[in-house]
Amino acid sequence: MTERTVTAHHPEQGSGDGAAQLAHELRDAITRLNRRVRQARPVGDLTIAQLSALTSLELAGALTPRELADLERVQPPTMTKIVGRLEEAGLVQRAPHPTDGRQVILSATERGRVVYAQFERSRDQWLAQRLSELTGPERAALAAAAEILQRVARG
Repeated sequence: MTERTVTAHHPEQGSGDGAAQLAHELRDAITRLNRRVRQARPVGDLTIAQLSALTSLELAGALTPRELADLERVQPPTMTKIVGRLEEAGLVQRAPHPTDGRQVILSATERGRVVYAQFERSRDQWLAQRLSELTGPERAALAAAAEILQRVARG
């Protein structure tokens, strides 16, 4: 698989709609970086979908299967399969819903939290290694960009 080279167009150079071009370039770069970071995971039996569901449970806390399916943007039958595998692995547990006897609440088990922490550590180590290969000014520029992207994401 080859990656295409993107020529940067800077808004101050009169490239027409600079914000639209920057949006495209940022989205592309963020998507590619996210894909690479997601691939930097310990080799194991968990799929990306299972790790994503476990991550959602760890970050959001206890959720119903429907809430988890909605959060993960998958159909409930798909989430049922994912949760089943996570339960078999001892990473997720079910508990009765406090107000609706027909529902259950899903949460990560202690083992699930450990697996999640290992996953996070692996991703952070991969990214830290890549960042250590940059120059000081490049890392400073990324630190400033990270602050700006956080602000954009909150907006």
